[in-house]
Amino acid sequence: MTVRKEETGMNTRKPLDATATSLMVGLCFCFGLQQVALKAAAQDMAPILQISLRSGLAALLVVGLMLARRERLVQISRTWKPGLAVGVLFFLEYLFTGQSLRYTSASRSVVFLYTSPIFAALILHFMEASERMAPRQWAGILLAFCGIAVAFLGHQTVAGQGADLSLLGDALALLAGASWGVTTVVIRMSSLATVPAKQTLLYQLAGACVLLFPMAALLHQTDFTVTPILLLSLGYQVFILSFVAFLLWFWLLRHYQASRIGVLSFMTPLFGVLLGAVLLHEPVEPGFVTGALLVVAGLVLVSGAGWISQSLKKFRRPA
Repeated sequence: MTVRKEETGMNTRKPLDATATSLMVGLCFCFGLQQVALKAAAQDMAPILQISLRSGLAALLVVGLMLARRERLVQISRTWKPGLAVGVLFFLEYLFTGQSLRYTSASRSVVFLYTSPIFAALILHFMEASERMAPRQWAGILLAFCGIAVAFLGHQTVAGQGADLSLLGDALALLAGASWGVTTVVIRMSSLATVPAKQTLLYQLAGACVLLFPMAALLHQTDFTVTPILLLSLGYQVFILSFVAFLLWFWLLRHYQASRIGVLSFMTPLFGVLLGAVLLHEPVEPGFVTGALLVVAGLVLVSGAGWISQSLKKFRRPA
């Protein structure tokens, strides 16, 4: 997620304290639960239809909040082109995510989805001089890709499905991560980098809602059954994940140092693996766990390079 000067209050951001750390743990738990919630209700409503519905409802909540605060909804004249691009990319991300959950486990899907910073860092390295990666970050890229390879090669059959279908699900989740990474690049390199984050979010939610529904119809995935599990899943996704968690995330970015928050965000795939095992009884494969840990370690090196460098300097500084 791109950090904007207007949203973060650059000159007043604080280092992490107990409040920020506790909130980040809670947010990572919520984000890690996303795939689990989608998977749990998949028998009652296809994941891509769930995402379409939740995106539309969440967009209405965001619009209501902005109107209540008398904020401008969208600066169409200067943002419609990149806005259209991120809307389509958000649609692709969640199309791949939703389809991946039809073939692979929620825990595997969340780990591959959160490879997005790798793709963003690689693209930005060649597009923006200020985003050139240091050797430590290249080592993180290599480590993360080794983790992806280990997770793929150590694959076992999931829940009675064929290994080939499970591998397809993994590949789709990885494409979702790549789509998310490209979205970050578009936001970083366009006029969207200078508008309030809620405006960008509206483009993303609108794109997901408008484009995923006809795709669900095209794929014959519009049938649904109203059950307590489905209502609980949608309620969580709309109100907790797409609204409350979003507001807390940007409150943290306004008040605390973004690099510290970014490092803590990599707890999300670890929570995803744990929650998938506990709530959905998904198998915890040794090869996948090893690969997931390598991916997370690589992501920390890539996105937390500045924080790591500062920490090492403090550690080496004589008392």
